Amino acid sequence: MTSELSAIVLAAGEGSRMRSALPKPIHRICGRPMVLHVIDALAELDVARVVVVIGHEAEAVRTAVEAGAPDGVSIEFALQVEQRGTGDAVSIGLGALAEQPVDDQGDVIVLPGDAPLLRASTLSHLVEVHRSHEAGATLLTARIADPTGYGRVLRGRGESVIGIVEHGDATSEQRAIDEVNTSIYCFRRSPLAPVLRRLSPQNAQGEYYLTDAVAVLHDAGYPTVAVMASDAMEAAGVNDRVQLAEAEAAMRKRINERWMASGVTMRDSATTYIDVDVLLDPDVELLAGVALSGGTTVGSGAVIGPDCTIDGCQVGSRARIERTTARRAVIGAGAMVGPWVLVPEGTSVAAGACVGPSLPDDGERPFAGEAPAR
Repeated sequence: MTSELSAIVLAAGEGSRMRSALPKPIHRICGRPMVLHVIDALAELDVARVVVVIGHEAEAVRTAVEAGAPDGVSIEFALQVEQRGTGDAVSIGLGALAEQPVDDQGDVIVLPGDAPLLRASTLSHLVEVHRSHEAGATLLTARIADPTGYGRVLRGRGESVIGIVEHGDATSEQRAIDEVNTSIYCFRRSPLAPVLRRLSPQNAQGEYYLTDAVAVLHDAGYPTVAVMASDAMEAAGVNDRVQLAEAEAAMRKRINERWMASGVTMRDSATTYIDVDVLLDPDVELLAGVALSGGTTVGSGAVIGPDCTIDGCQVGSRARIERTTARRAVIGAGAMVGPWVLVPEGTSVAAGACVGPSLPDDGERPFAGEAPAR
């Protein structure tokens, strides 16, 4: 029988480098909070329970997760009142798991709430390797050109992992290592809690490092192994606005490629912005400068663009929309809208209707509030 798999998502940090009143885990990537991208990846695995450890602006993070969590995933929350490091956060998460019956021989995935590009297939492979080696800990690693700031992976005989050293505590020789820890792990459930109790805050940050648990498990005789990420960007964390923009661009490229593979034409994918909750039928055509968001749906044969912002709308098949902003509206099949039209919330454009700008007597061209038929 396959042992039970649980997960702990770390979303308690302040994220001060974001320079934002908004908690870091709920900054949006392609229309969805970062932490929910992580939970979406977990949802594709056979995960029995997911504990989200919250702390800074805890209620805001809780509300965002509860509002957007995928169906069928059991989400629980654990509060880290004082930010004392990742080791302490995982200990709190394990405490929440222990409040209900749990398979002590099972495994637990631990991952940060700021890795929105992580794929379910990568997590699945991590768990597969972990179980095939009967490991105490299996970590996801990556090789990057500039490892500054990352924990370095220390290898022993047979390529086993003997420990992780954080950048601030590393020697010059250790800092030359380019294999880094991504803060994504799979642990055997039963030894993890006692191992965490052995951690010490005697380090450069004065925190309980989860990374230290790897060396403790290795020294106790448990196999400790690593899986190298095929794409380092997939496991990259988001710590500031620059990394937020980089993650958004990578996610947008992924989304666009998926839709094009499904039969959607994009005349300029570099200027096409599609949020994760948008649904497109085959043979939709998107021209340059199109942004689709808010759960917009677009029927087959519709042509949108150039220069359109469509938010929360239903667009019928064969509709044609040009240089238009529309929010939470219905645009019927075969309708023609634009150019230079604002379709406000609650508007319904009838199937086959033509809607364009009106020109007042002085010749000025306004955006149309109630877009007039022409």
